[in-house]
Amino acid sequence: MSRSLREVVFVDGVRTPFGKAGPKGVYAETRADDLVVRCIRELLRRNPALPADRVDEVAIAATTQIGDQGLTLGRTAALLAGLPKSVPGYSIDRMCAGAMTAVTTTASGIAFGAYDVAIAGGVEHMGNHPMGEGVDPNPRIISEKLVDPSALVMGSTAENLHDRFPHLTRERADAFALASQQKYAKAVANGKIGPELVPMATRSKEFGWGVATVDEPPRPQTTLEGLGTLKTPFRPHGNVTAGNAAGLNDGATSCLLAAEDVAEELGLNIGMRLVGYGFAGVEPEVMGIGPVPSTEKAFARTGLTIDDIGLFELNEAFAIQVLAFLDHFGIADDDDRVNPWGGAIAVGHPLASSGVRLMTQLSRQFAERPDVRYGLTAMCVGLGMGATVIWENPHWEGDK
Repeated sequence: MSRSLREVVFVDGVRTPFGKAGPKGVYAETRADDLVVRCIRELLRRNPALPADRVDEVAIAATTQIGDQGLTLGRTAALLAGLPKSVPGYSIDRMCAGAMTAVTTTASGIAFGAYDVAIAGGVEHMGNHPMGEGVDPNPRIISEKLVDPSALVMGSTAENLHDRFPHLTRERADAFALASQQKYAKAVANGKIGPELVPMATRSKEFGWGVATVDEPPRPQTTLEGLGTLKTPFRPHGNVTAGNAAGLNDGATSCLLAAEDVAEELGLNIGMRLVGYGFAGVEPEVMGIGPVPSTEKAFARTGLTIDDIGLFELNEAFAIQVLAFLDHFGIADDDDRVNPWGGAIAVGHPLASSGVRLMTQLSRQFAERPDVRYGLTAMCVGLGMGATVIWENPHWEGDK
C-alpha cells in the first residue's frame, strides 16, 4: 500500500507561570505532576471544539524522572487531567529538549497517520528534583575519557564555549542578557506575554494557599553595571554568571497538535504548520554549540536556508550559547528577529518544559506577523546535543 504524509499543525499552547526553584520558590510545595495536569486541562478548556476522546496520545517530558515526575508521566497526567481512560500516554527524556522531542515524536506519528490529535509538553520541578538526582553515571564515561569531566556541569560547558570563541566576550554575553530582561519586561507590559499563562494554585505551610499568575524569575531592574559585578561560579575569572544564564526553575508546558485536515474538520485554530526538524550531537563539553548542526541538518532536510527564517525563538540556557549560534549564521547580537519577547535568561528554563514555551510564543508571533513565512525554534541540550524545529506561518500573505 502507498502512504501519503499528512501536514501537522500546532493548534495551541499554554504554560504555567515559571517559578524559581528552591524552598522559597512559588512552587516549593506544589507537585510537579499537578503543574502539567493544569496545563492539559487548560488546553481542553480553551479548545472546546475538540472532543476529549479525539486525543490519541499524550507525551510529557521530564529530565529527572523520579518521584512526582516519574511513573509514565504522560499516562498519569492524562488520567489526572480527566481525559478518557482510552487515551494513552508516555514519558520522554531528552534533557532540555524533552518537550521539543515530545512534539516532534507525536507530530511524526500524526504525519504517518498513526494519530489525528496529540498533546505534547513537559515539566520540570528543579526545586524538588535537581538535575541528576538519583542517577548513577557509568564511571567509564570519565575513566575512558569518552568526555571531558566538565561535560557533566552545564555551566562549565558554557565556559568552554567562551574559550572556543574568545571574540564572544563576557561583555557581549552581559549585553545580550540585559536585552533579554528588557524585551521580556516590554512584552509583559504590552500584553504579549500573559495570554498563554495558566493561573496555578500554590500552597505553603507558612503562607497558606495562593495563586501564581506571573513569572517569578525575571529581574527587570537588571543593569549592565550590576551584571558586570556578578561572580563566575564555574571558573575563577570566568565569563558565565547568574546574570547571563537561565536560572534553576519550576514550570510546565503543554500544546495541542493535529493533522491539518483534522484541525479543519473540528474547527480548531491553526497556529503554525510543521516544516521539518533536526537533532544533532556535538562534543558534550561544548554542549551549547548543539543548535548549529541541528539547524544545518533541518535546513538540509527541508531545502530552506537561514535567509528564509523571519523569526527565531532560541532557548537562552546561556547567553554564550545563543551568541555562538548567531555568530555562526552571521546574525547580529541584537537582531530584532531573535527572541523578540525576551528569553530564558529572563523568564527561566525549567528544563524539559522549555521547548513548548518557544513554540507557543512563535505561534502567537506568527499571528501578528503575516509578513513572515518561516520561524525556527532551537535549543542546546545536555550531554552535547542540539534540537531545531522549523515552522511555517499559516497567516503568511505571500511576497508583496
